[in-house]
Parts: sequence; C-alpha cells; structure tokens
Amino acid sequence: MSVSNVKQLKTITRNVRSAAEAAIEEGGGLLRLAPCWVPRSFLQPGRRLKLDPRDVYALGLNRGGIDERWFGSTTEAANENRQPDEGLSYCVFGKNRFLLRDAVEELGATLVGNKIWKKYRRWPVFSKFFDNMGPIPHHMHQMDVHAAMVGFDGKPEAHYFPPQHNMVGDNFPYTFFGLTPGTTKAQLRECLANWNSGDNGILDISQAYRLKPGTAWLVGPGILHAPGSCCTYEPQWGSDVFGMYQSIVEGREVPRSLLVKDMPKKKHLDLDFIISELDWEANIDPKFKDNHYLEPIPVANTAARGYVDRWIVYGTVKGKQYFTAKELTVNPGCKCTIKDNGAYSLTVVQGMGTMNKLRLSSPTMIGFYELTEDEVFCSDVTARAGVTFENTSPCEPLVILRYYGPDVNPDAPEIGAYRKQRKGA
Repeated sequence: MSVSNVKQLKTITRNVRSAAEAAIEEGGGLLRLAPCWVPRSFLQPGRRLKLDPRDVYALGLNRGGIDERWFGSTTEAANENRQPDEGLSYCVFGKNRFLLRDAVEELGATLVGNKIWKKYRRWPVFSKFFDNMGPIPHHMHQMDVHAAMVGFDGKPEAHYFPPQHNMVGDNFPYTFFGLTPGTTKAQLRECLANWNSGDNGILDISQAYRLKPGTAWLVGPGILHAPGSCCTYEPQWGSDVFGMYQSIVEGREVPRSLLVKDMPKKKHLDLDFIISELDWEANIDPKFKDNHYLEPIPVANTAARGYVDRWIVYGTVKGKQYFTAKELTVNPGCKCTIKDNGAYSLTVVQGMGTMNKLRLSSPTMIGFYELTEDEVFCSDVTARAGVTFENTSPCEPLVILRYYGPDVNPDAPEIGAYRKQRKGA
C-alpha cells in the first residue's frame, strides 16, 4: 500500500544518517520533502497555496489561517503557541520521515557543500510561499547587529511572484517599500509615538509599487516593506525576526508587541533605538526601484533545445550574495540535464515529469496532512554532477523554482542587469 499521508509515516530521530543516505541513493542524489505549512495569526490567507480550503484553519482558529508554505527549511517559525516542529521541513523515505535539519547535521558537506558547511554548519537559508488576501503591515527584518541582541541573525529576503500562483492579485497587489525620499527621522518618530491613537500614518511617508507576476524585488535587512497581496515566492536568510511599524492594516489592529518582539526588552519604549534598527539611507533611497527591482534573465540561449533556465533572484546586499534563485521551464516531451554550483531546494509550480529517479508533479489541491511530489532537496554532489529533468506531459510545460545558499552562484547577474539585456535585445 502506498503512503500518501503524513499520519502514516514513522518519525525517525535516531540513526538519521543511514536513513538519509538510503533516501539519497534511491532518489538519485535527491531527498523528497513533505509540505510544511505555517500559520500567521495577524493575516488573512489569500487561498492560492493549493491547500484544501477545509484545512486553512487546520491548527485552530486561535492560531490563525495558514498563509505560508516553507520550502527546504531548517529554520523554526517564530510563532507564539507554535508546534514544536513548526517551520521545519521533513524528508520522506518509504514509510518514514526525518527532519531535513537532522539530515544536514548528519551528512554535512555532502548535502549542503563544503563552503556552506565549513562556514555555517547548517543550511542557512530557506524559501516560502506567503499568500495573503491583503497587504502585510509595514515592517522590517533586523540587520545582524540588532538581531544578535536577541540571539538571532539578520534577514535579507527576495520576493518573486510566480504567474502560476497569481491568476488573481487579490485585494492590494502593491507593495510599500521604504520611506518617501526626504522623510525625516522626526516624522517617523511621530508615527511610532502615535501607535495607540489609531492609524499611525506610516504609509503617508512611504510609497507603493505595483507588483508584476514574473518579476522580483531584493530587500535587504533594515528596509521597511508592506508586501502586497500577490502570492510570493520568498528566498531568505534562515531567521524569522521582524518588527511591525504600522499600527493598523485594513482596519485591523497590529499589536505593538509585534513592533518590539525581536528587540531587547529594555529598548521597547525607546523610539530612537527602534528607529536606529532601520537602514535609514536604504529606506529613503531616491533610486529605490533601480536598486532593488529584478526581472528574469536567461542563464543561456537554450530555447531551441526545448528548455529555458532563468535567473529570477540575483544580486547582492551590501556586497554579499545571501541567496539566488532560478526558474526552469521544460517544454512538453523535452529533457535536459542541468549542472549547478551547489545544493538547492526545489518546488514544482506547473506540470509533471521526472528528476533523476524521482517523479515530479504540481498538485491541484493539497490536504493539510497529504504528501506531494512537488518538493525536493538536491544534494551538493548531485547538483554539481548534473540533474536530468524530463517533462512527461504531452501538452503542459514543466516549471520549477529552485533556490541556492550563500555565494553558490558567483556568476549570477547584478541588480539592473535586465536593463542592459533589454537594450541589447
């Protein structure tokens, strides 16, 4: 009898190495991952994650609706009243499952690569889909120096809007980024001081940009952003820190506790300190779009061979490459072998096919406990040797998103490279 449900699996916490090695061998260097669902109590789900609508509140109304799915995650979700393994991805092998985090600890460089293992001793990134009916409050993720004060890393991130999950834009497909050029710290201080007076007016000193499916933004730590209502693929650093700077969103109160949740307790009333956690110059940058907006760039001219691999997330944050991402499209009936510079996590957003020894299929609807064939972790060794993808559909493209760890792709384009490409076309 085939296993189709998480409840049918036995969770392994001992001898993970042998199970992981066997799974990698059987999968042709790959690990099958189970869906990892995460709720956010202060947001309204956009219902484009393919999660069964009967399961949107599978963890209870008090926990909030499930509006996120995490990919290749060894990072715990920083939610109140969380499940012990919330945010952590499980590998599935036969009738067993084990944490990807445990597999990384056991296999180290074999799984994530020598450089990443030597420097971080973990898989330091993850990605997610976040999907909301309306905007998220204007917030930021701390820089390293401030996150370290509460025992975490800072968090840069990127937002890519896959067309397959954005047939509708929901209520507000615009994102506020940063602050209007010329904004003063005194103006922002007044917004924070007025938190309990109602709408603190922070959006009056920011500006919104329309979101376009098939494009992306690179957002460094310390930059305010109020993500819009497009379903978003979000590669990011492995840290779930944030501070909400907006007191009301869509008429709903944002608790002030979410402003200071990742700040030292003695600083919770210190408005000047709260402002100091922002990367001020980046927030008021008059060329913000030029310095953060991304459009896809083909890796090579391969369309005539039936496939196209595109950079969708690229560039650096203050000179450092934290993560990158690509979108691979394989035409019906076509096959290709892709060599990469390092390990990656993958999700299928359209179509069906195979990847080495594993089947790939983008599901129509997913029950909360159901297993899928749309998520895989590719080991460093296998990625370098090359992975063969085949589209087994006679009529539909196979479309795959994959993200990579820090410094894996030194050949990735720089921000703004799409403009140069457009001029040369």
